[in-house]
Amino acid sequence: MKKNYDVVIVGSGVSGLYAALQFGSDISVLVISKRELSLSNSSLAQGGVAAVIDKTNDDYKLHIADTLIAGGYKNDLSALEVLVTEGPSDVLRLRELGVNFDSDSDGNLQMTLEGGHSRHRIAHHKDSTGREIVETLLEQVGAKENVDLLSETMLCSLEKDSGGGFWLGIMNDDGIHAVFAPYVILASGGIGRVFKYTTNSAIATGDGITMAYALGAKIKNLSYIQFHPTGFAPKDATRERFLISEAVRGEGAVLRNADGERFVEKYDYRGELAPRDVVSRIIMQERERQGRDEFYLDITHKDPDFIRGRFPMIYEKCLEEGIDMTKDWIPIYPTQHYLMGGINVDTKARTSIPGLYAVGECSHTGIHGKNRLASNSLLEALVFSRRAATDIILNLCVNGSTEPKDKPNMPSLIGKPLRTGIRTRIRDILQEAHFVTLNIEKAKSSIPEIQELLKEVYDPELAMSKDLIEARSAVTVAYIVLSEDIENAKNNQ
Repeated sequence: MKKNYDVVIVGSGVSGLYAALQFGSDISVLVISKRELSLSNSSLAQGGVAAVIDKTNDDYKLHIADTLIAGGYKNDLSALEVLVTEGPSDVLRLRELGVNFDSDSDGNLQMTLEGGHSRHRIAHHKDSTGREIVETLLEQVGAKENVDLLSETMLCSLEKDSGGGFWLGIMNDDGIHAVFAPYVILASGGIGRVFKYTTNSAIATGDGITMAYALGAKIKNLSYIQFHPTGFAPKDATRERFLISEAVRGEGAVLRNADGERFVEKYDYRGELAPRDVVSRIIMQERERQGRDEFYLDITHKDPDFIRGRFPMIYEKCLEEGIDMTKDWIPIYPTQHYLMGGINVDTKARTSIPGLYAVGECSHTGIHGKNRLASNSLLEALVFSRRAATDIILNLCVNGSTEPKDKPNMPSLIGKPLRTGIRTRIRDILQEAHFVTLNIEKAKSSIPEIQELLKEVYDPELAMSKDLIEARSAVTVAYIVLSEDIENAKNNQ
């Protein structure tokens, strides 16, 4: 690892890797990954990538309309138009790079249907599209001599240099290292691990959002949090919930209540193919009506060979839990899944701080509105990471690179240890205050406690550690989310 780079990218999901791939050999790039390089929310994405590839049966206006409906018309239309019109070329570019999308015998992409979409427009690789894309991009980026990839490495500090660049504190087993770069791309993922139950990977603790917030970047709509209706719900509850993809319902699966009855159409004419937020709320309504928590996803009426071939990963994961989805109903329950808000950016992924970019789930492009349409996330990651890289390349061509002027002020590994239990407490608070529907009284009563926790985790005498970084993120995210909730409730009175 060098001390100076042109660009540092924080995160090795689809957005971080696709951004790194854009830079030519004359631009030095460092990509850091909090855990192993392949661990990200991107890798867990099952359904696919939504894109208007077949313009005979689909068009951009329909994709935009579907996204607006799902997002409650709170979407940024200009960003959405960029996404929908530019996205198909990025999907086809992935195919050129070696992503093995499912195709028919003539080589045409097999497009599937998911909830909220009016057309079959989801390109996919069985039920593990995200993993296929990440593995392909890792191979491509790993072959670039101008890119250094570091795993098991955390961003522990981010500060502006008076000369215009950034000093980053990079922490790994060797200690804390100071790295300088004129441009930083945050691709650090979402906030799922701040909640009690989530489909998100272990990296999703909101670190990039918290660092940007501390630096003064504008954070927008962090309370726009999506709960997926079909997280696998084992009897022995665990924090990480395995996702049962939207595509399972797209292929004909139905939801059943504790009595085995279909119920969704009683609440919404779209039935199981209503957008995720709608189906999640319907499940909670049915729970209240019945007074029971048992819900199931049933695809047993489909051909067993089709199920095993179309959803091999989900089939195997369910088998590990003692469920044969060709014969058994799958136990499900809503779970935290995705963040629509984040570090506010423009259509070139630029934050309010010059030189700082944000892409993927940690960013707020405004595309998703209040609820993300299925399979728009990977498309967003591709389009806006490419746009971020393009803008940086142009700036480097015009202005050249930047040299540091200040000495870095790095955190210390020596100091008081952080007490245990803070992140657990935050998860409990958010589970009560902001799960599918808002509990405004709980949100209001929790703010004083969270403010005290903020003072505790930002005590300058604490020793820097992974736990401290993630505790700061959890408390900061909870504070922003619940403060937004309270403000929104006040404005809606």
